[in-house]
Amino acid sequence: MKPAVKVMILDDSGQKFFGEGPYKLLKTVEETGSLRQAAMNMEMAYTKARKLLLNAEAGFGVKLLIPSIGGAHGGGSVLSAEGIALLKKYEEYRRRCREANAEIYKDVFGE
Repeated sequence: MKPAVKVMILDDSGQKFFGEGPYKLLKTVEETGSLRQAAMNMEMAYTKARKLLLNAEAGFGVKLLIPSIGGAHGGGSVLSAEGIALLKKYEEYRRRCREANAEIYKDVFGE
């Protein structure tokens, strides 16, 4: 047996707008330079990826990606400064939630 924590962020009405899915999507955009490529790598429809992105941007109230349009080498996207900062904050929050959960689990269930 071991503890597990699902870390997500809800808006004021209780609707989830950020968690592991949007986090992984943004990390993959960071790696690939493209929302479309990130969606393909995650075997996700582009429309779903776009919806996850828009929900996260609405929830946080900031633009997370900076798109570039077309050109000789095609378009792409990079994380905005706010997007980069948000990923770091989420990683820290998730790490601390998991550590706290492990301690609580140990206190309740023992080693």
